[in-house]
Amino acid sequence: MEQTLSLEFLRVVEEAAIACSRSIGHGRRKHSDKLAVEAMRTAMESVRMEGTIVIGEGERDEAPMLYIGEKVGQGAPNPAVDIAVDPLEGTNLCATGAPNAIAVLAASEKGGLLHAPDLYMEKLVVGPAAKGKVDLDAPVIDNLEAIAKALDRKIGDLTVSVLDRPRHETLIADIRAAGARIQLIGDGDLSAAISAAVSGTGIHAVMGTGGAPEGVLSAAALKCLNGEIQGRLKVDTNTASREKAEEMGVDFGRIYRTEDLAPGRQIIFAATGVTTGNLLAGVRFFGHGIRTSSLILTYGTRQVQFIDTVRVDKRDGVTVRF
Repeated sequence: MEQTLSLEFLRVVEEAAIACSRSIGHGRRKHSDKLAVEAMRTAMESVRMEGTIVIGEGERDEAPMLYIGEKVGQGAPNPAVDIAVDPLEGTNLCATGAPNAIAVLAASEKGGLLHAPDLYMEKLVVGPAAKGKVDLDAPVIDNLEAIAKALDRKIGDLTVSVLDRPRHETLIADIRAAGARIQLIGDGDLSAAISAAVSGTGIHAVMGTGGAPEGVLSAAALKCLNGEIQGRLKVDTNTASREKAEEMGVDFGRIYRTEDLAPGRQIIFAATGVTTGNLLAGVRFFGHGIRTSSLILTYGTRQVQFIDTVRVDKRDGVTVRF
């Protein structure tokens, strides 16, 4: 599956990123989201798979979405594939032109990604060095001490990424009291989660509550990168009902770990930058073409690919500039 579909999914996220990038800075986040969703849905129609969306975006805020249970791809007798999507991760980032908006999906063999409604998730994300050494239920200071020890650093040398939300007031105070630095982000904790697992990004952990779809997508990426996510699903007045979630098998008292969220043996994670961020450059338009930067991760083959694509106008005499 990984070998046959990786480039197909690269094309899917590229199309979504290009479509919504034309609305960067327009201040219309739902319009940007709609552009990405429609482009991603159209691109997936031609993919040689029997695909099912098992976790998607949109239920929390009534945004455009690829809905849970939606069938995508050419259908049988092609391989059965489960897909988690966020056609535009960071809708507010795209709307304002801020960094780290991406188009993203994760795919696995059937049953390889958690099936869950669009809930919130309390999260703790670390890279390979601190894997297995932190606990979502532990005090913030204990986790920061464990991360610092694993990285052979002082707590003051750590940077923790946290969504800038009123609900994180106590968490932010605890991190500051421990002496760690904080990167407050307005949106897009998926990009932060990937950054925490990649050396040299300057992000050492992600803490706080964000979207469960981003949690599943993060788990797929972190599994490929040997990082770790721990998450607990939550319900509030803006999320799907507890009854619906429990019907799908959600246990609200359980800490879901990387393997619980992404148990698949074959996993493809694909992302294309919309606005330039920590890992990927945004979509760039030039005289007669479009340039994109993408990341493809595969778990079975253990490959990490950074792909720079230039789509050139078909007219003769067009020059590609590097």
